[in-house]
Amino acid sequence: MINIQSLKPIKYLNVLLLATMVLTTLIIPSSKADAKSAATIIMYHRFGETNYPSTNITLKQLDKHILELSKKNYTVLPVKNIITAIQRNEDLPDRTIGITIDDGYLSVYSQAWPRFKKANLPFTVFIATDPIDHGSSKYMSWDQIRTLERDGVEIGAHTSSHNHMPMSKSTHNKSELINSNSRMLKEIGHIPILFAYPFGEASTAVQKQVIEAGYKMAFGQHSGVVNSLTDFNYIPRFSLNENYGNIKRLKLILNALPLPIKDITPADPMIKTPNPPDFGFTVSSSIKSLKKLSCFSSNQGRLYAEKIGPRVELRMIKPFPKGRTRINCTLPGPQNRWRWHGHLFVVP
Repeated sequence: MINIQSLKPIKYLNVLLLATMVLTTLIIPSSKADAKSAATIIMYHRFGETNYPSTNITLKQLDKHILELSKKNYTVLPVKNIITAIQRNEDLPDRTIGITIDDGYLSVYSQAWPRFKKANLPFTVFIATDPIDHGSSKYMSWDQIRTLERDGVEIGAHTSSHNHMPMSKSTHNKSELINSNSRMLKEIGHIPILFAYPFGEASTAVQKQVIEAGYKMAFGQHSGVVNSLTDFNYIPRFSLNENYGNIKRLKLILNALPLPIKDITPADPMIKTPNPPDFGFTVSSSIKSLKKLSCFSSNQGRLYAEKIGPRVELRMIKPFPKGRTRINCTLPGPQNRWRWHGHLFVVP
């Protein structure tokens, strides 16, 4: 069995340790990201479609979610407004929440929309255009999508075929984005500025293509609270489904606090070499203690965290497998709330 605590620190840590000995306090610019300029974004897919538990939320669960979201201690706002406010470093109410839905299944129109509308809860739907164009009975029609938009629902883009973008050739991704924009322009009269990566998967090359296609905000599927240090081309969202959609977990998510970080290495979520990566980040000086910080990998369990000053380096004991690997870091915060940062890596 490998003693992970005996692994040698990487060179970056040795340099940082020397700097820390010279400068007893390493100052990182503080921001409002810690509290007043932060928000939690939640994500759904299907509603009442029990044959798909990994992407579905039951109607009973949904009704409980809406009751919770309708409480006075939460402020539910359109995600475009939320991200714009955070980008401008404007104050938001504590426990600001955004609601998003991916893919455009028919149950959005038949089940979710009437409930959210009755509760006066705004939401955004990210649409993959090919299934709509093919007239799939599992998806909304363009007429239904236009009805939602006229009613105030924000429509975002989700490529045309819902492809695995980091694993696709750049020419194919470009075609996906062009086709999606073309269909959106024809069917709803404009090109969305919001985008969601299919499967939550991205790479720095894919992010660049999304920016070049004209999108201003792009969303992943990694957990975390949005703050002013967030990469707005890869915004975190908490995914909810039958298995991870009970009311206890929802309350935990809705009450989460940001774990504002910067200088993430590696910068590219797509991992080739080395594997496992030397994953690290620097925590904002607004967080005074990292003693109780814990990080977990979806395929390795709890990870050993090397902490020197505000810098955190995580030790992996084996390579990431092909596909997606999630890392979540949490830290106890005030009022029994948890600070949360998630990261999603992709191995081709």
